[in-house]
Amino acid sequence: MNEFIYLIILIIISYLTGSTPTSIIVGRITNGIDIRKHGSGNAGGTNVFRVLGWKPALIVVIVDVFKGWLPAAIFAPAFYFAQIIPDLGVVQILCGFSAVLGHTYTIFAGFKGGKGVGTLGGMLIALFPTVFLFCLAVAVITIMLTGYVSLASMFASVSLPIFLFLLPPIFGTNPAPLSLMVFSLLIPWFITFTHRSNIQRLRNGEENQFKKAMIFIKK
Repeated sequence: MNEFIYLIILIIISYLTGSTPTSIIVGRITNGIDIRKHGSGNAGGTNVFRVLGWKPALIVVIVDVFKGWLPAAIFAPAFYFAQIIPDLGVVQILCGFSAVLGHTYTIFAGFKGGKGVGTLGGMLIALFPTVFLFCLAVAVITIMLTGYVSLASMFASVSLPIFLFLLPPIFGTNPAPLSLMVFSLLIPWFITFTHRSNIQRLRNGEENQFKKAMIFIKK
């Protein structure tokens, strides 16, 4: 029973870590605004970049990534032997994704947070460090070709299970545990769900573009 309670406490702590409303705090400190009432209305790094500039956005991205990395990389292994689940990978998934849910539905801001991409990225760095670099490359290339950060996030999430399956045979490394493979298949669905408003704007031709990042844009 105590082991189960430790697991619940671990998940709650991870959720609260992810719930830190970084972009809202940065918006208040730097410009005295609620970032959710400006730009796209999203409490994430991309909207902070549009409204406040790259320096505040960089702070938001770094902290948001750290929020996802910390529970999966530190909390889960540190308290692994105190809780009930025998698979460390599963514990890391529960802790990391609790942080992602905390970011997306933060208890400190009326359960209205960001889309979870940065925090999910931090979690993926902890779980799939090599594969994460390939997913990041997919995102960067997509932004350079289309200018759409939302599209880049969705393409990167879809590429995760593909790279996770293909890279171990190519590099001769051990395949990912089954629990992590299954989780990687669920990530694209979650990212697509959190970006459903972006998908609608893409369909309507109303989604914002980072045209400065595009390499084939007409001058």
